[in-house]
Amino acid sequence: MTQKKLENYKVVFFEISLSEKKYIKKKFPDNYELVFHKEKLNDENAHLISDADAVSVFIYSSITELVLEKAAKLKLITTRSTGFNHINLKAAQKKNIAVGNVPYYGENTVAEHTFALILSLSRNLHKAYFRTVMGNFSLEGLRGFDLKGKTIGIIGAGSIGMHVIKMAQGFAMKVVVFDVKKNHILEEMMDFKYVTLDELLSTSDIISLHCPYNESTRYIINMQNIQLVNKGALFINTARSGLIEPSALYHAIDNGIFGGAGLDVFEGEELMNEENQMLTQNVPVEHLEALMKRNILLRRENVIITPHIAFDSAESIERILETTAQNVLSCFAGETYYKVV
Repeated sequence: MTQKKLENYKVVFFEISLSEKKYIKKKFPDNYELVFHKEKLNDENAHLISDADAVSVFIYSSITELVLEKAAKLKLITTRSTGFNHINLKAAQKKNIAVGNVPYYGENTVAEHTFALILSLSRNLHKAYFRTVMGNFSLEGLRGFDLKGKTIGIIGAGSIGMHVIKMAQGFAMKVVVFDVKKNHILEEMMDFKYVTLDELLSTSDIISLHCPYNESTRYIINMQNIQLVNKGALFINTARSGLIEPSALYHAIDNGIFGGAGLDVFEGEELMNEENQMLTQNVPVEHLEALMKRNILLRRENVIITPHIAFDSAESIERILETTAQNVLSCFAGETYYKVV
């Protein structure tokens, strides 16, 4: 009996490192042609997917309608992230292109980074490190505060938020939560309290963002409600920069409304790798302004900025790549996978 010939597929990966490339190549059979690019996918290089059956991107790629117009064969876009606001879903649906994501990969990973930022600020670890590197072992200005007994306000109690709740209780903290979806069984079992957003802002010693970015959550903290914040509260954002209005963030830091901020995401972060090219390109004024403000924040002693690495552990990257490979293989096998549209 003649064995049925396997159909061939071409999958193009963007924003891929060498180690990720090696891992991915082990996950696909020989009938898959795999192409890897370090750069992000955008309007300028969309020709790279002209004959692709599937494309895999990270959050800095921009899948616009123009990009999709140049991809005649494309059947699947799978992003190596939970969020998918960098993909034009309406344009994908119009062309009958499926969109997949990785909804679960780093709940504990992001939660751990959240507490790394909290502890660095609460115990002035970043200040102490730079001081001792300079040979200064003075204790002045390094006194921190205990987390025990403090109130942490968590905006968004999904899978990541729930991990943060568990960790906070390990420090004997009080936990209040704002979420549009309430699970009162979990509220009782995990000993936290659902409150309104206004109450959370006004009573929390630490405010941590863990909600998705969409039309309803854009600028969920803004110039109006920033005035309600318990003065001196720490602000932590490991979710998306668009959850807080930039002017509200700068105002709160400048005026002591936030006693400190730990930011793994921030306005203009997508321009970090392009900063050296700023002088030779026509860059929009708002991009230059975002970079300038970021550089000002970097010089603040009570602000810690990390370059969007909350998700980035060896284990979580493996989970992301594993799920991405399964999304592609399952899609073309007609099986169930993590599908957004």
